[in-house]
Formats: sequence, structure tokens, C-alpha cells
Amino acid sequence: MSFAVLSTALDALRRVTTVAAEAGRLDDPTPCTSWTVSQVLFHAAGDQHAWASVVGTGSLPSYDPFNPPRELDGGVESTVAKAVEAATAAWAGVDPAAESVATPLPPVPALAPSLAAAACALDAAVHAWDVAVATGQPTPLTVALAEGLMPAARATAEPLRGFAYAAALPAQDGDDAAAALLRYLGRDPNWTPDRPRS
Repeated sequence: MSFAVLSTALDALRRVTTVAAEAGRLDDPTPCTSWTVSQVLFHAAGDQHAWASVVGTGSLPSYDPFNPPRELDGGVESTVAKAVEAATAAWAGVDPAAESVATPLPPVPALAPSLAAAACALDAAVHAWDVAVATGQPTPLTVALAEGLMPAARATAEPLRGFAYAAALPAQDGDDAAAALLRYLGRDPNWTPDRPRS
């Protein structure tokens, strides 16, 4: 895959999934209102299948990613692994020099290839962060990754407010690129399981 930011994000999603599953933390609360860790992961997997179906030849998920189940046959790890494989295969066939790439985001039907890949990566990386903070893992959202994702966030988040993203939170002194990205997407970078969910 020639889109490094997407490869990094997909690796992060797969990694946090494995740790959460092995630790038995799939029923833990997350920063996503009303969703457990397993639901966030099924949602994230479904989103990757949706992207793959638009940019390549993948198929849509068999469930509604915006009403994700708590359990599926095969389990969370297998579901996420298959989604990552589908995304990797789909994006391998995308020409980075193409004029544009279709997206599964109705308000933003097409983007330049690098921006589209970053938008796909944004979904995987932010949900990897959700799972990491919910289960006590180190954050996968590094400053470098966040810097690579912010252009895609700015290109896609506004028309998706109230659906995929909450209202942006005010910037704070001392925010690094990761905190700034999370606040822009309506997430509290200091969220912990014992604090109210946003």
C-alpha cells in the first residue's frame, strides 16, 4: 500500500483490537456514546468495508456500522482483521496520481487520492484511540499521525457534525497535534472511563 498514513492507522486498529480482546475488555465503556469497546470495533470494521467497497471491489458489511452489535460470529479480532485485509487490498489498487477517488461519505463524494486515504485512515485511527483509552493502552494517535490526518479531518468533518462527529471542542493551551485533532472531532483528549462520555 502506497498510502503510509492509512497503513499506520490500520495497523493501530488491528493492534488495539488484539490487546483489548486478549485482556477481556470488550464490554468496557468508550468515548463513543453508548458503545462498548466491541461495538466501536465492529463499527470501525464496518467503516473499512464501506471504504473498500467504494474504492475497490470489497463488499459492504453484513450489519449496520452505525448500530453495531456487541457480538458477531467469528468475534471481534477476526472481523477487524478481515476489514483491514479488505481495506489494504482495495487501496492497493488506487492510483495515487488519479484525479480523485470516490468516498462512502455522502456529503463528500470524492477527494484527491491522498486526502481520501487520509480520511479512511482518520476513521481507523480515531477509533483505535477510542479503544486504547477505554482499555488502558498507550495511545496510537501520535503527533506525526495526527498531523497527517488533520487535512482529512478539515476536509470531511464539518458536513458530518451531529452524525459522525460531535461539535468541536475549544482548543487548549499546550495541545499537541493529537489533542488538537481530537478536540476538532469533538473528543476530549483527556477522556478516561470514569469520566462522563462526550
